[in-house]
Amino acid sequence: MTITATDLESALTGDPETLDVHLTLVQRNISIDGHLVKIHCHCLSVDGNGRVQPHRLAEYMRNAVANYAIPRSKLDAAKARDIKFNSTEALAELVERAKRSFTDLAKTGEGGEMLLYLLAERFLKLPQILCKMDLKTDSRMHYHGADGVYAGVTEEGILKLYWGESKIYENAADAIRECLRSLAPFLIELDHEGAERERDLFLLSDKADLSNPELTEALRKYFDRSSRMSKRVKYCGVALVGFDAPFYPKQSDQAVAEEIVKASNVALSGWSAKIGERLKLEKLNQMEIEFLCMPLPSAEGFREAFLAAMGN
Repeated sequence: MTITATDLESALTGDPETLDVHLTLVQRNISIDGHLVKIHCHCLSVDGNGRVQPHRLAEYMRNAVANYAIPRSKLDAAKARDIKFNSTEALAELVERAKRSFTDLAKTGEGGEMLLYLLAERFLKLPQILCKMDLKTDSRMHYHGADGVYAGVTEEGILKLYWGESKIYENAADAIRECLRSLAPFLIELDHEGAERERDLFLLSDKADLSNPELTEALRKYFDRSSRMSKRVKYCGVALVGFDAPFYPKQSDQAVAEEIVKASNVALSGWSAKIGERLKLEKLNQMEIEFLCMPLPSAEGFREAFLAAMGN
C-alpha cells in the first residue's frame, strides 16, 4: 500500500482560514535562479484599531498545542472516550499534558517550532507525521534532531519527507544563516548510522502517525530499512525564520496594513538574496525547500508573548 495525497490531506489539522486572522500573506512561491527553493512571506495582520497583535498570535498558537504535541491516535482515542461518556475530561487532560511539555526557558525556540507547524499544516498543506514533543522526558530540555517532520507525496508515490527547522532571531541574516546551517545535515548527509537524521528516521519507523491504523502502517514502511518502500523517500526541507523588521509601528502609533505589506515586499528581495547566498554555502541549491519568512515587530517580544500565552 502506498500513501496518496488524499491520505495526507485527511491528516491535516485545524481550519486554515484562521491563519488569515493573525497573518497576512505578502508573497508566495518566490523562486531563485539556480535553486529549488520556494520562498513564502507573511507579516502580522493589522486590526481595526491599527494595531498588530503578537499576543493574539501567541494565543492562537497555544490553542493548537495538543494537535502539535500529542500523537493523532492518542487524540482520537480521547475524543472517542469523551463522546462515549459525554465529557471533555480526556481531551482536557491531553491539552494540559501538551502545555506542560513546553519549556519555560526565556530563550526557548519552541514558539518558532510551533509557528512552523501551523504554517506547514495550514498554509503548505504538509501534515506533521511525528510528534516529538510527546517524546520529551524533561520539559526544560529541547529534543534532538529536526524541529519537525512533515510529509508530502508525488504523483508517482514517492514520499517527500520534509525536515523542519526554525530560527527566531533579532537579525534576518543571522536567522537565515543559522536556520540553513542546522537544516543542511538532514538533507545532504549520506544515509548511515552516524547521520544527523538517523535518530529521527528510527523514531519514524516506530512512531510515525496518521491516526488511521492502516495508513500509519503503510507510512511506517517507508522508514523500515527491510522494506523496498524505504527506497521511495525523498528528503526535502521546510524552514521558518522570524526576525525584527523596522517597518512595524511603535506601540503608540497606528499601523496601516497596506504599508506593512508594501515594506515587506521591498525588503523581500534582500532577504531572498541572503537565502540564495546561504543555500550555495550550505550546498543546498539542488534541494527542495519551502522557506517561510516572518518579519516581526520584535523577535524577543514574540518569545515573551508565547511564554505568557503558555502560562510561563
